[in-house]
Amino acid sequence: MSARRRVGVLVSGRGSNLQALIDAAQMPNYPAEIVLVISNVPEVQGLIRAEQAGIPTRTINHRDYPSRETFEAALNDALKQSRVELLCNAGFMRLLTESFVSCWLDRHLNIHPSLLPAFKGLDTHARVLAAGARITGCTVHFVRAAMDDGPIIAQAAVPVLTGDTEAILAARVLTAEHRLYPHALRLVASGEAQVRGEFVDGMPKGPAEPALFSPPLRGSS
Repeated sequence: MSARRRVGVLVSGRGSNLQALIDAAQMPNYPAEIVLVISNVPEVQGLIRAEQAGIPTRTINHRDYPSRETFEAALNDALKQSRVELLCNAGFMRLLTESFVSCWLDRHLNIHPSLLPAFKGLDTHARVLAAGARITGCTVHFVRAAMDDGPIIAQAAVPVLTGDTEAILAARVLTAEHRLYPHALRLVASGEAQVRGEFVDGMPKGPAEPALFSPPLRGSS
């Protein structure tokens, strides 16, 4: 196996998607390792999860900096010091400037709880229910300066069921997120998924498969 890609993860809260990435990276054949977790909020559960896994952590509180640019400079310095190659947002609740995004272009992943480009932004599940959608899901994409925009790496579809509340639907989508994010990071870290313009080359070839994940999870039928 070739050298594993060095991954940094940005969090702002409980870090359940971070935990999914940590669990995946503990597998011996996984092509990425998490070498740093940074939170912009002190003492969140995501930092505790990383510490329990023996992963170095940093708190870089955005409130301690006079501007977005100085905050992002501190982020970049920490990531460079840890020789991070790929960057993942896992519940990181800060919009990043175009300058920061450009530094990490096509190396920076984000997960969003809808089938993008539908339902970008906040209050996603409430808006899905209000729209009467029958299918929702989650998306991992490369980050661009616009919110929830960028080339799509992988998606998972989740049904909307009669009687769903916002909380019930959110929990069902989160379960899919925990499978999708490690899958998408593996595609990127292994080189199977690569950006060509504003699209990702790495979609399955041939007839469509009856899978809820696209591209399908390895071993899915």
